[in-house]
Order: sequence, then structure tokens, then C-alpha cells
Amino acid sequence: MSNAQFSKPLIYMLIGSAIILALSLGVRHAFGLYLVPMSHEFGWGHNVFSLAIAMQNLIWGAVQPITGAFADKYGSKIVVAVGGALYTLGLLLMAVSSTGLLLNLSVGLILGLALSATSFPVLLSAVGRAAPPEKRSLAMGIASAAGSFGQFIMLPSTLLLLQSVGWSGALIVSAILIALIVPLAWMLKAPMYQNSNASSVSQPALGFKQVLVIAKNHKPFWFLALGFFVCGFQVVFIGIHLPSYLIDHGFNATTGTVFLALVGLFNIVGTYTAGWLGGRYSKPHLLMWLYGLRGIAIITFLILPLSIWTIYAFGIIMGLLWLSTVPLTNGIVANMFGIKYLTMLSGVVFFTHQVGSFFGGWLGGLNHDLTGNYNAIWIVSIALSAFAVLVHFWVDEEHVIHD
Repeated sequence: MSNAQFSKPLIYMLIGSAIILALSLGVRHAFGLYLVPMSHEFGWGHNVFSLAIAMQNLIWGAVQPITGAFADKYGSKIVVAVGGALYTLGLLLMAVSSTGLLLNLSVGLILGLALSATSFPVLLSAVGRAAPPEKRSLAMGIASAAGSFGQFIMLPSTLLLLQSVGWSGALIVSAILIALIVPLAWMLKAPMYQNSNASSVSQPALGFKQVLVIAKNHKPFWFLALGFFVCGFQVVFIGIHLPSYLIDHGFNATTGTVFLALVGLFNIVGTYTAGWLGGRYSKPHLLMWLYGLRGIAIITFLILPLSIWTIYAFGIIMGLLWLSTVPLTNGIVANMFGIKYLTMLSGVVFFTHQVGSFFGGWLGGLNHDLTGNYNAIWIVSIALSAFAVLVHFWVDEEHVIHD
């Protein structure tokens, strides 16, 4: 039994990753607060802002395997630093976006590229590569929890900024904070974990194309990816549109902000716990439970009379289930294919997550513009939970490529 602990370089990497994820995801999760003020100022329907967010998620996912391949080859710190600079530029351009075209350029293209370099796939893969196997799931859970803390802090802070300096001023302040990612990237220097008990005979190196062919022919990998599609759909639909849903039902913007902040706060517990449990129990079985509980939570929220207490209770429950899928899903990819190609292959799975995010964000706004409500998308979210439970029956953690 190995007694491996977190090394000092890994601890520094965890701290750096935690702050970067807190900034990157904290600002990103607050985008839903801009939907109403920007749409009102420029006379847009909800569909305009929703489409820009949907494009962001699609571009983010489409380039994620490429960004991951660069990180695998050249190192995470360079990729994250470039991503931080792009993120800053995108927020500054968003602050002056007065047309749908500018909004899609800033929020969609530039921020989509930036998020591919400053979010979970690159940073969790860097952490997972540096952690000993028995601590890998826990280390990923710790880093994932940090992104949730950023959501908890940034959402109320963004609301205060919106109320005091307006949406454009709030974006400029956010850009200044995001610029800190560039120097923080240099904390990502922990070396790849080397198993001292491993055979001295090294395995022949595989090219990226060979690895992709192996992954393409491994059916459990694609069932895992289909499950992550559901995660993206649900998280982006609720994260972007729930504040608007609550406004439609007579609640103010503060209620939606508190809901999302509660999601962020309790996701700290959820992601850490998921990482801890992933080191002890079957990760596919844990994912089945998570998706099933999400569906039950949504059904209960819709059936009960809408009140402050049911809204906040839904925020707490969804927080526990929110991004708990991330350390488990990345952990399964690491077990299947080893850590050498983890960033790229996590990026492939993440692409399906972002396709789901595209449809969750865009269809939510389109459905609202056409019908004045979100009823159809809630039903789709419930059906997708059942689908995600089903597909994880065929996911296992069998080693396909060894470290």
C-alpha cells in the first residue's frame, strides 16, 4: 500500500490551480446576471445573449482537445497564461459590445478560446498528472471545489458591481481580476508523478493520432462522453436562465444571484466529496447516482410551490450535484488511458459537455422567446437525467493504455 502524500510542488500547483479556477469559473458563472440588463439596454430578445453564450460553449468545447494537446506537449503554464490574456481581452471587448456581432466575437469566440485554456480540462489534467494515482481523484476534487468557491464569491460581487457601476463597469473590473491568471500560471510547475515501483522498461510512445484511434474504438469512453453531454446541458441551462426564470415569476435579481451563490458554495462540498468517494467506490456508479438525483431535484423543484425557501433549497441540492461529475469523469479518463494523454482526451470528452452546454444555453433562450416560458426545456432536462443514468451502465474503468 503506497503512503504517497502530496509533494510540495503539487501543493503549490493545487494552490495556483485553485485560484485560477476560482477566477476563471467565478467570472464565467456570473454571465447569467448580464442577460437581462444587456438585453434591456439594447432591445435584444433573450435569444441574442443566449446564442452568444451558446457559441462560447461550443467553441470552448471544439478547441478543447487542441488546447489539451498543446498543454500535453508544451506544458500547462504556457497555455494557461495565453488563456488568461485572451480572457482579459474578451471581457474588455464585451464591455463595449453593443451589437449581436460584437457580442458573439467577445463572449462567443474570444472567451470560448480563453476558457478552453483556463478551466477544468487543462488544470485538472495538470493536477492529475502530478498526483499519485491513489490521491488523484482527491486532488482533482480539491481543485474542482476551488472553482465553486469562485462562483460563491463572484456572483454577489458581480451583482453589487452591476448595481453600482453598471454592466460595462462590472466587466472592466472582472477583466482586471482575470489578468491575475497570467502570473499565477507560473505556479503550475509540478513534475509528472513517477511510480517508484513501476517497471524500468518504458512503454513505446504513442502519437496523438494513435491515441485518438484507440479512444475512438473504446465504447465505454463514448458512453462517458454522452453522460457529460447531459451535464453540460443542465448546468448551462440552469446557470444562465434560472435568474430569468425567477424574474418571470415575480422574484428580483438578488434571488437568482443568491441561488447561484448557494450552488457555488455547496458545490465546494459536492466536488470535494465526489473526489474523495471516487477514490473508494466505482466512479461510473457514483455518476449514475449524481445524474439520477439531479433529475429528482428538478422534478421536486417544479412540483413544489415556488418560494424563497424552495428556490434556496434547490440551490443547495443542485450545488452538491453541480460539478461533482467533473473529478469523477476526468478520473475515469485517467484510469482508462493513463495520464500522459489526459489533457487531450479529457478535452474530447469535454467537447460533448460543451455541445450539451450549447443546446442548454441556446434552446433555453429560444424557447423563452417563442413561448414566454421555459417549460419544454425543464422537461428535456429531466429526460436527459434518465438518459445519463442509463448510459453509465456501460462505462467501466478498465485500463486501455497504461501509465
